[in-house]
Amino acid sequence: MSKGSTGALTATLCRDPRQFASLEEQWGRLVRACPTATPFQSHAWLHSWWLSYGREGRLRTVLVRRGDHLVGAAPLMLVHRPLPLLVPLGGGITDYCDVLVDREHADQVVPALAQGLHRAARGAVVDLREVRPGAAAEELFRAWPGARSRLTDSTCMELPALPFDELVKRMPTGGAQRVRAKLRKTDAAGLEEHEVTEHEVPRAVRTLLRLHEKQWRGRGVTPEHLKPRFAEHLTRATRRMVRTGDGRLTEFRLDGKVVAANVTLLSAGLSGGYLYGADPELRARKVDVATLLLRYEAGRALAEGRPVVSFLRGNEPYKNHWRPETVVNQRFLLATPALAPLLRLHESQVTGRERAVSALREALPAARDWRARLNELRVR
Repeated sequence: MSKGSTGALTATLCRDPRQFASLEEQWGRLVRACPTATPFQSHAWLHSWWLSYGREGRLRTVLVRRGDHLVGAAPLMLVHRPLPLLVPLGGGITDYCDVLVDREHADQVVPALAQGLHRAARGAVVDLREVRPGAAAEELFRAWPGARSRLTDSTCMELPALPFDELVKRMPTGGAQRVRAKLRKTDAAGLEEHEVTEHEVPRAVRTLLRLHEKQWRGRGVTPEHLKPRFAEHLTRATRRMVRTGDGRLTEFRLDGKVVAANVTLLSAGLSGGYLYGADPELRARKVDVATLLLRYEAGRALAEGRPVVSFLRGNEPYKNHWRPETVVNQRFLLATPALAPLLRLHESQVTGRERAVSALREALPAARDWRARLNELRVR
């Protein structure tokens, strides 16, 4: 472990997965002390992700302590492609990435975290993706003592936690009438809700992933969602998050059979629907699963005092029906002065890829369909 200090604070670099595993209790206190933290910054999510996706010798987590108390953290790992980078733990299956800062000591923790990360980044560019507006990483970006750049990242959709009737009123009149008609048919079907307990999670995740694959069959399922490592991660993380109140897995049953299931990740600031699966046969019963899930999750968020119901990443058409607020994630690139040319090279590569993808989408409207077909073939 490498060390440095700023006033009464000490910054260290954790490279030992066993030490990272032992931080669960301290990490949990820090998450609760960081009001901008999302469920994806929980120890349950990050440690589980590391067990499934981490690579030996790559862990690089900057820790800031005041005495024995953990007051700041930047959970990162080292990658070498396309060039040496420090990237957040969580990878592509994580919707929001951030650093953690204890709000009571933020004016001291942020500079200490920046200096600790500056030392850790002597040989690599820091690439913080999917940073939600207002996140603690914004303060780190402003305090960074070297080269830096800000880019845009994924689009996310959010709704305020309101009574469901109020959410329906946000829609155009015709759309609101259709939603009410669909819900009457859904209620007539007689679905029963069941909140899964910690010990039921392994069985419930297997059911959810089976329904998810069935739901997307022939329409381009995300290949990663069907891999054993993802199932292991989702089971392990969800079980811990259900136990700590940072997550919820809900099943919807018809005549005793599970026909839909949904994983929701929770923090003080939001309720986020992460992954769901539904039996396509529900369409024959005129059950609108997306509306069913939104009504349930909006009601729970309102009752629990969470201000935002997040659809997380993606701007799929069904989300836009609700007239959600569009929130664009940020991407922060940071480097020491000596590595400023490497940062600019990485920035040009990132923006070049984004322009190429945008041009392809405009030139080939069918590109998305071909991608879906390719994903289907990869799964098979």
